[in-house]
Amino acid sequence: MPRTKLVVISIADASNLALLKNLPDDVDVTIGSTENELAGVIGEADVLLNGMGGGDTFKALFPRAKAVKWIHSLSAGDENSVTPGVVSSPVPLTNARGVFAESLGEFVIAAALFFAKDLRRLVNSQSDRKWDQFDCEVLYRQSMAIVGYGEIGRAAAQRAKALGMKIYATRRRPELFKDDPIVDEGFAPEQRAEMLAKADYVVAASALTPESRGLIGATEIAAMKPTGVIMNVGRGPVIDEAALIAALAERRIRGAALDVFDKEPLPADHPFWTLDNVLLSPHTADHIEGWLDDATHFFLQNFARFANGESLKNIVDKRAGY
Repeated sequence: MPRTKLVVISIADASNLALLKNLPDDVDVTIGSTENELAGVIGEADVLLNGMGGGDTFKALFPRAKAVKWIHSLSAGDENSVTPGVVSSPVPLTNARGVFAESLGEFVIAAALFFAKDLRRLVNSQSDRKWDQFDCEVLYRQSMAIVGYGEIGRAAAQRAKALGMKIYATRRRPELFKDDPIVDEGFAPEQRAEMLAKADYVVAASALTPESRGLIGATEIAAMKPTGVIMNVGRGPVIDEAALIAALAERRIRGAALDVFDKEPLPADHPFWTLDNVLLSPHTADHIEGWLDDATHFFLQNFARFANGESLKNIVDKRAGY
């Protein structure tokens, strides 16, 4: 039986890669982070595993991966793997969709509570030893709009619904919301602004595709309530940063909770650092203990399916980009 050749695009000492020892004995594994390191083996690779931060190397190597039968991304997002060559090829692409959704859903609720209970004010008053009573809000009287009702969007909606919030969401086929017990009202993508105008909290959970870049722009932000809060747990460029900064600085919306940004790490001179109505997370909302191990375990499960000739899980619609 021929041996299976797996090429892993990652730094060699990434701790999660130790789990690859659980692969079958007939798998040859080569790990590298640069084009030069992997140039000699890429032509014979049966499987490509694209690790975190390996986008440029993957894009350079894929045209030479003439024997590849399957590509897997350790990330839930596909912008580093969906190249024109990948889209036009018959090779299936899978990803880690859903692996990080639970933690991101919890972050959304934490952010909603941060604003509803004004936790920044509480912490500041505690630091100042100041007895400062004020009225706070309850989430069960409020609503949440989900832009990008995939695994992350559903995880956020599920938790918000459990707290009594009304849930709005968009999807390409809104008729599919008919039997969804979580969503109170579904909207078509072109109805985004209408949906955002109804919501107290807006969650951007979209994958990054050419169509979703700037999906929430000046028009959508202008439609939000002045008391509205926007949260981004998808990809930074889904929200027009310049439009959001202007709205926050001018207090046209209440605030924002952001885990992802156009440029990461966020530059030290970026306006988000100084805005007191922003809760900023340095892309850590899904960095739970063992998060990369979880993504690697999912790859191993999918590899077993691949080796047995079974259908793969989390196949990406390459033309849609997610």
